[in-house]
Amino acid sequence: MSRYAAMFERLDGEGAFGAFLMLGDPDLATSARLLDAAVEAGADMIEVGIPFSDPVADGPVIQAAAQRALAAGVRIGDCLDLIAALRKRHTEVPIGILTYANIAVARAGFIRDAAEAGADSLLIADLPAIEAQPFVNEMEQAGVEPVLIAAANTSDTTLDRIATLSKAYTYCVSRTGITGTHADGQFDPALVERVISAGAPSPVFGFGISTPDHVRSALAAGAKGVICGSAIVEKVALGEDITPLIRSLKRATRERLGTAMN
Repeated sequence: MSRYAAMFERLDGEGAFGAFLMLGDPDLATSARLLDAAVEAGADMIEVGIPFSDPVADGPVIQAAAQRALAAGVRIGDCLDLIAALRKRHTEVPIGILTYANIAVARAGFIRDAAEAGADSLLIADLPAIEAQPFVNEMEQAGVEPVLIAAANTSDTTLDRIATLSKAYTYCVSRTGITGTHADGQFDPALVERVISAGAPSPVFGFGISTPDHVRSALAAGAKGVICGSAIVEKVALGEDITPLIRSLKRATRERLGTAMN
């Protein structure tokens, strides 16, 4: 059983909470501490970004984080080392990478190296589903689970392809455009229903999760979990403790089971 499957089974109806952090932001040592802090605060899964100069799916907060890491001299090898060290410290927590096609193509053996470091999944944000098969083949050979993105305007044909290719979970975006905190996310039950009907893996909402109310709305729409990125990364940029935010968002995933205080 994969770590994601084991996580969803363990949660048994409780929403999964994923915390996103940019690797190497603001520096390698701090980044390692933040990854541990996210797990210790209650994150069920960790999603990490690899600093990249042109992250087209990311809003200003995460773009700035990537630039800070790049300015600090962080490179892909450093990121893989951070993942490997995190995996040794937290053996059961699913670790997913969100990156871009340039990195997966330009660095020979990147997918294999990610698997060997301990990554469980890989989401290539700018990779259309229609072009994903060769990457998915390589991921499956390496033992990494592919994650693809579904949106409200994703066609049925594309959603069927996503259902065939995705493994760990289905990344459902709450709005068109880029990542970022916002108050007008649409956690569309119809999208969740379409994902489930297509036979795709567990729907998890991202893009704009920043408050407990967002978590509640996403789970009420039928999602199996949520991922928060920009709100956490903004705390990092301000030098603030990420623990209270993660605890509050995780607590919201337990409310429908009546275990919010546990």
